[in-house]
Amino acid sequence: MEAEDDAAGAIIGDEEIYANGRDETDSQRHRPIISGEQLDIEAYAALYTGRTKTTRLLFIADKCGAPSMELEALRMAYDEIKKGENTQLFREVVGKINGRLGPNYGLDNAWADAVDRRAELRKEKLENELNAYRTNLIKESIRMGYNDFGDFYYAHGQLGEAFKNYVRTRDYCTTSKHIIHMCLNAILLSIEMGQFTHVTSYVGKAEQTADGLDPVTVAKLRCAAGLSHLEGKKYKLAARKFLEVGPELGNNYTEVISPQDVATYGSLCALASFDRSELKSKVIDNTNFRNFLELVPEIRELINDFHTSHYASCLEYLGNLKTNLLLDIHLHDHVETLYEQIRSKALIQYTLPFVSVDLNMMANAFNTSVTGLEKELEALITNDQIQARIDSHNKILYARHADQRNGTFQRVLQTGNEFDRELRAMLLRANLIKHDYNLKAARKH
Repeated sequence: MEAEDDAAGAIIGDEEIYANGRDETDSQRHRPIISGEQLDIEAYAALYTGRTKTTRLLFIADKCGAPSMELEALRMAYDEIKKGENTQLFREVVGKINGRLGPNYGLDNAWADAVDRRAELRKEKLENELNAYRTNLIKESIRMGYNDFGDFYYAHGQLGEAFKNYVRTRDYCTTSKHIIHMCLNAILLSIEMGQFTHVTSYVGKAEQTADGLDPVTVAKLRCAAGLSHLEGKKYKLAARKFLEVGPELGNNYTEVISPQDVATYGSLCALASFDRSELKSKVIDNTNFRNFLELVPEIRELINDFHTSHYASCLEYLGNLKTNLLLDIHLHDHVETLYEQIRSKALIQYTLPFVSVDLNMMANAFNTSVTGLEKELEALITNDQIQARIDSHNKILYARHADQRNGTFQRVLQTGNEFDRELRAMLLRANLIKHDYNLKAARKH
């Protein structure tokens, strides 16, 4: 036993203090790190179509804090809106521009009035057609009439009315494709209105209609479910949904989400919630998801760095990405939480294999100060995420390992007690049978 104690003491010697994930050649690694350059708004906007393109541009204008970037986003939003019929949003954007882009980006009353007049005529025509369909009781025509009304209100920015009309088609759906079409329209409106409980509900309804589900539709539903889980801060569920999206999605859902978003959202949620084995099997070795990762090389590199314990490089990638991620309409509210969880997981993963860790080397690996690192580790120890103690004087983290000998003794003792109890029960049963106790008791009755 003394030899074992000596060996245990030797393990905690100075020669056994390691820095996980960093070796002597680590400083020679020259992996290209993405720069913190300003977001290329034009390239970003080109990833999307429809209303989401405009809303993302306006979100960037509100959140960027850089006048030149704000005006560029507003200019592109102005041009995009004039391709459609939403005069209310057009007037809002003109108000935000406030003459800063010159006379070509002012209030075009002639265009707005012309669009409004056409809208009134179109609405009157749709009402007359729908009334005629109702009179004739033709289910397919009534369904198409409500769909047309939904499209009309959606084009003019009246999302609540559009949602109501799309949902009204449910009573007139006669095929599986009709039901799925209704669900996809309701999901689109729910996402844009931020009502993600409806998203979950209609994703479930669509998934129950197995007959009309093609691969593209399945990919769209998984994207929508992933966004719903992301909004609810259920990051592990969100990661699973995004990782299940097949390559069939392509650019078929750019009115909601781009393939680059699938890679970014899925990867960050996975980093924050998966363990090392899940990260390897479900992300890195996922051939379908690898197609999405190729579209965002920075995300691919930071995942590989995290998995191979090159934390300084991983965190540097995250730091450079942060500014642009904060301009993402769906990810904005979750960036800080995700980053905090990813960093905590990296700290835990770093300390896990070792009995003791030099805090100076660990701080160097995480590109932080020893004082700041101590505070982070203290929080993790307090929350029972790391079983360890800190030697603040010598700047060493010592892992608390359970007393294996005592644990083994307790297990053996428990097994012996259970064996003794079971043996006594067997002897009692044998004696009862031997003396015919059960038979005598039955005769008395």
